[in-house]
Amino acid sequence: MQTLAQRILEYAAGLPEGAPLVAKGLLHLGNRAALDQALCRLTRRGALLRVERGIYAVPVSTRFGTRAPAASAVVEGLAQQRGETVVPHGAAAANELGLTTQVPVRAVYLTSGRSRTLKLGAQTIEFRHAPRWQLVLAGRPAGKILRALTWLGPQHANEAIRKLRPLLSASDLAEVASSRGQLPTWMAKEVSTLLQH
Repeated sequence: MQTLAQRILEYAAGLPEGAPLVAKGLLHLGNRAALDQALCRLTRRGALLRVERGIYAVPVSTRFGTRAPAASAVVEGLAQQRGETVVPHGAAAANELGLTTQVPVRAVYLTSGRSRTLKLGAQTIEFRHAPRWQLVLAGRPAGKILRALTWLGPQHANEAIRKLRPLLSASDLAEVASSRGQLPTWMAKEVSTLLQH
């Protein structure tokens, strides 16, 4: 007969990389107190990583040893599990769009949930609560543009828009423009210049 720890690891092996393991989600395997103890023991053994209080992830085995799962996969899994909107910070978006050469050192995400810091192996992931307008168009290229402009601020937004305009498709332009009603006035003005030819 399998032990509870073995059943947990077997269940976790069927999950995609970075999917969060939560004791409440494992109640079909055993009672809550036993699950908490088994998860704690598995973490001490290195079979699981403690991401946050009560949330665990399975390390990824490679031919070079084990590593923490990709931060983006863990963040996506946590967002789905908690029902939060989570998007990369504007600095990461600006770098990805070629608007800055600065590469963010820490993984920072904006969230509709509470601000917190997670530990994923040696990496620290920071969640910052953000107003709803900074989270519009989550998961869309147009949303990435809005977050990059927010990070750049009013003094650099116009220059960034000049660089971006030739790279954007008509559908991206329309999507960015459709969000103007939710944006602060300075940003709605800057986004409106995207529509001028």
